[in-house]
Amino acid sequence: MIANLVALAAEEEQNPLIPPGPELLVGTLAFAIVFFFFAKKLLPRINKTLEERHALIEGGIEKAEAAQTEAQSVLEQYKAQLAEARHEAARLRQEAQEQGATLIAEMRAEGQRQREEIIAAGHAQIEADRKAAAQSLRQDVGQLATDLAGKLVGESLDDYARQSRTIDRFLGELEEKAEAAR
Repeated sequence: MIANLVALAAEEEQNPLIPPGPELLVGTLAFAIVFFFFAKKLLPRINKTLEERHALIEGGIEKAEAAQTEAQSVLEQYKAQLAEARHEAARLRQEAQEQGATLIAEMRAEGQRQREEIIAAGHAQIEADRKAAAQSLRQDVGQLATDLAGKLVGESLDDYARQSRTIDRFLGELEEKAEAAR
């Protein structure tokens, strides 16, 4: 058995890593055909597909960047409008407060004026009532004094001029006494 192995090893003096010449030629020819086929047919299609995908991706990125820029612009406009609306609302609120304060002041002034008018009218009415009461009292007191004086004197004091002088003199004396008592 060892002799058989030695005989086989002697026959194969050739390097096992280097193929025989005809096999090498057929392998190289097959490789060249497959390489030529790939280079002429498949490689351009693969490159075209890769370029289309690259262009599509780049276009998508550009569109996304454009959309993002537009969105940022819209956001800035929205923020500016919102700030303007807030400013306008604050201004309107301030105007309303000022108008409210002015209206309250006007209403207070009007109420004060009406109160003064009512008080003045009341004083005038009281003064008129006092004068009317004094006149009525003067006439009643005068009549009573005339009647009493007529009874005391024993003669009639029906003469109006005489009554008026007597009443005025009597009331004048009463007023002097009242002022002296104060």
